[in-house]
This record gives sequence, C-alpha cells and structure tokens, in this order.
Amino acid sequence: MLLENLTWPEVKSLQVETKIVVLPLGSFEQHGPHLPLTTDTDLVAAISRRVERERPDKILCLPTLWPGHSTHHLFFPGTLSVSQMPYIQLVLELCRSIVSMGGKKVFLLNGHGGNDIPLRAALRELKTEFPQVQFVFASYWSIAAQTLKQVRESEPGGLGHACEMETSLMLHLHPDRVKMNLAKRDGPAHTDLFRKADMQYARPIYFVNEFHEVSSSGVVGQPELASAEKGAHFFTGIVKDVVGFVDEFSTW
Repeated sequence: MLLENLTWPEVKSLQVETKIVVLPLGSFEQHGPHLPLTTDTDLVAAISRRVERERPDKILCLPTLWPGHSTHHLFFPGTLSVSQMPYIQLVLELCRSIVSMGGKKVFLLNGHGGNDIPLRAALRELKTEFPQVQFVFASYWSIAAQTLKQVRESEPGGLGHACEMETSLMLHLHPDRVKMNLAKRDGPAHTDLFRKADMQYARPIYFVNEFHEVSSSGVVGQPELASAEKGAHFFTGIVKDVVGFVDEFSTW
C-alpha cells in the first residue's frame, strides 16, 4: 500500500499498527559523468515500490526522502546535501509522524551510504523516545550482500559509487538516463586492508575523505562492466532479499 494514494480517513481506518511502515531514503548527489543526480533516490524508490507490490497487505510504503547527507560530494556541482544534525532531526520528525498515525514497526530502507551514520544516531534517539516501537534501518546492498556477491563481476574495489551495480540497475530501470560512453573506472588505488574501498568490504578503521580526494570523476568502482541484463539480476535478487527481511521483521 502506498501512503501517497490514500486519503486521511483511509489512513485512519487502516490499522497502521498492523503494517510495516517503509520509509525509503535516497540522496541528490553527483554520480560521475554517466549517471543522473537522482540515482540513489531512483534506485531505492524502485526497490521499495517493488517490495510493496510483493507484500501489499504487510507494507505501508512512504514516498522516498530525496534529500540526503551528501556533504562529501559537495565539490561536484549539482549535489544538494543536508548536513548531519539537520538530517538526523528530519528523520526524527518523520518517524514521529509515523508513530502519531499508529506505526509500531518502521523500516528505514536506505539507498545512500552517506546516510548511514546519521540514521544510526537517529535510531538511538527514537529508541529512547519510543521504547515500544520497533525501528530498524538497513541499506539495501547490505541486506542483499549474497546477491551482489553472486552477480558482480568486478574485482574488490569495483562496487562503490556510480559503480558496476548502480550503473547496471539504472540501465535496467532507466536506460535513457545512462551515458555509458562516459562510464569509466575510477576511485582509490590503495590495496592495503586499511584503505581498500568496496561496498562489500568493511574497513577495520574509520576515517573521513571528501569524495574528490579519492576520485577525480566522482566514480568509485568499475561502471564499464555494467549491463542491463546484469541490472535485472541485481534488481530481482535485491527485491527478493528485502522481501525476505520484511517477512522476518513481521514476526518480531
């Protein structure tokens, strides 16, 4: 069920407390010379909508929040970012609205890596304020880690930003918005365990870079390996994995 299609009396009679309320979270930021600024939002919106179609009786899906925490991309023109503390506050306010209409299980489905830290902080505040409400947060690529591992062809470092996966997904979902002739590998060349960059690799240490310090084009990964066929495999697997989590979460 999509919240934007309902009237307030319909929401009032919906028994929101029996649903999993899904809030998709994206961003508006550079994605190299070959992908549009709305890539993160486009992808998480498509994933959340397809998941809702698979479980319409279980899910109340909200519109995708397109502003994200993208400070590290501001060097590249077109990026629109909300800094960390206001972003946390924005998520808190939206979650308070969800609770006020009866939400008891809330799933923050994330589509942008820069949102990770503020979302974890927001969940800590929400737990204190609403101890009886279950809030969970996950990025779709984390839930679908096995799918990514099975479908990817890139070496470690190939999945990062405007990469093999994101470019393939966009070729599958929005091929007219992809400029594949401009898709080229970029990103940090470090091979040591402490600075290696890949969506499927957790560094043992934490540090902060501005994005232009690690990529002159805004790309991290191997987008030249992308294809629409691969994007279809990524998309189908991601949706299946997220639906699997929704089914599990509904039993909590």
